[in-house]
Amino acid sequence: MLVKKAAPTAAELLNDSAWFPVLNAAAQQRVLEDLREVNVPQGGALCRRGDVPLHWYGAIEGLLKWTVTSDDGRSVTLGGLSAGSWFGEGTLLRGVPRTADIIALRPSRVALLPVDTFEWLHATERSFDHFLLRQINERMHWFLGNFTAYHLLDTDTQVARALVGLFHPFLHPGSDPHLHVSQEEIANLSGLSRQRCNAALKRLAQAQLIAIGYGGITVLDLAGLQRRVPA
Repeated sequence: MLVKKAAPTAAELLNDSAWFPVLNAAAQQRVLEDLREVNVPQGGALCRRGDVPLHWYGAIEGLLKWTVTSDDGRSVTLGGLSAGSWFGEGTLLRGVPRTADIIALRPSRVALLPVDTFEWLHATERSFDHFLLRQINERMHWFLGNFTAYHLLDTDTQVARALVGLFHPFLHPGSDPHLHVSQEEIANLSGLSRQRCNAALKRLAQAQLIAIGYGGITVLDLAGLQRRVPA
């Protein structure tokens, strides 16, 4: 008899994070008191470009995408946000309206930490500042790698890199091997046309690194994909 796995909780998200366990007891208590969560339906927006930032976000369950859409309807996906991801700190630190949309690729639950609590942690907790510095540095390094990949890497490696990025151990520590993403989304993440991306995905599937199925892509050999991607 199969036992249904319990849904992850906001408390588990906090305890498994790199920043919450190292806060002092008073700071932990304030976070627990101020944190709340929202459900975002598939295709729904957690936030939109132009919104005044009111929260820092943590993905409890599901998968979201970070995307920018032009006025004429064209869009580019900047990254995926899986369970365990914390995001939105850049906009809070800059104090400007959000510059991208966060859209759920499947039903998702997201923790919301109010901006006042975020700013209090930033001002009073040195360990939290260390986390933010590491997080921003890791994200910048990844985006610089994306720029390099677009100009220097072959198609298969670009697609492998896009997939590996969804399993970044610091930025996205809770990814499910079965990714509910379309081939078009992977093409956006790779900076490739859909046709070239699809051909690369088929070659990665033939190498038994991934499996392409209805509703998404399953990573069969993450270590194998990582070996294809320059550090």
